[in-house]
Amino acid sequence: MRWQGGRTGGGGIEDRRGLGGGALAGGGLGVGVLAVIGYLVFGIDPSTTTQLASRFGGVGAEQQGQAGTPEDQAGRFVDVVGGNINDVWAQKLNGYERPRVVIYEQGTSTGCGYGQSAMGPFYCPTDRTVYLDLGFWQEMETQLGASGADFARAYVIAHEFGHHVQTLTGTSDQVRQAQQRARGEAEANRYSVALELQADCYAGVWARNAAAVSNGEVALEPGDIEEGMKTAQARLARKLHPRLLGPAGRMAATRLSVRRPRRLRHLQRRLSRQPSDFSTDLPCILAPARPLSPKT
Repeated sequence: MRWQGGRTGGGGIEDRRGLGGGALAGGGLGVGVLAVIGYLVFGIDPSTTTQLASRFGGVGAEQQGQAGTPEDQAGRFVDVVGGNINDVWAQKLNGYERPRVVIYEQGTSTGCGYGQSAMGPFYCPTDRTVYLDLGFWQEMETQLGASGADFARAYVIAHEFGHHVQTLTGTSDQVRQAQQRARGEAEANRYSVALELQADCYAGVWARNAAAVSNGEVALEPGDIEEGMKTAQARLARKLHPRLLGPAGRMAATRLSVRRPRRLRHLQRRLSRQPSDFSTDLPCILAPARPLSPKT
């Protein structure tokens, strides 16, 4: 993947590395982990989890990091890729609002409670922020067999931005409401899987348009898509890893399991479409609950 000539300063980065972690809740399981699992799997509003944890003193104080483009290459990569993703969505959606991106180590406070690196990269809909512990890249390679290629890492970022788009369009709210009305576990599971597939599809929207919005400075190269899908599977496994999360994690991992060919299909479909097809290519676009519409 080509990226080093890309524009900096557009990723909305807040660098909290070196600040250390804060309090934990839930017997060592971060509130952020509980909140995201509750949101994605059971349809529980993250603020509900946070409020409950706060009663037991499990939510740390708000941390403030350094805003702007980090000086190290890993941080600069996140800034360039995040800015490019923002540029794509700013062209695609009227009223697009850029998320914050927080880079941290081990743990940090979030709008969903205390977030841990054990969760891997995640998006908190309460504060509309993507949280990234960059140590996750190495962990995926050494422990989960993911790709170390630049596009594989960019895919992870684009996928989390996809969850932000779901929040802006109201899709996340719709899915949560549908899960609450579901007649059983199997039906609720399908909504969770669809949400992840849609975020994959949104990553494909970015990948297809990355070069166009950057005059070719951020662009895919041969083999990037396969590398991205290798990481997609590792990321999903790590996001709800049974060994880390116990019985609840095993149940959640089962619910969100998506076979690699299916995820590859949803990512590739966006790469093969023309931009004019954006608003009609399901599952990328579901009926929004708020007045946020694709640009023509």
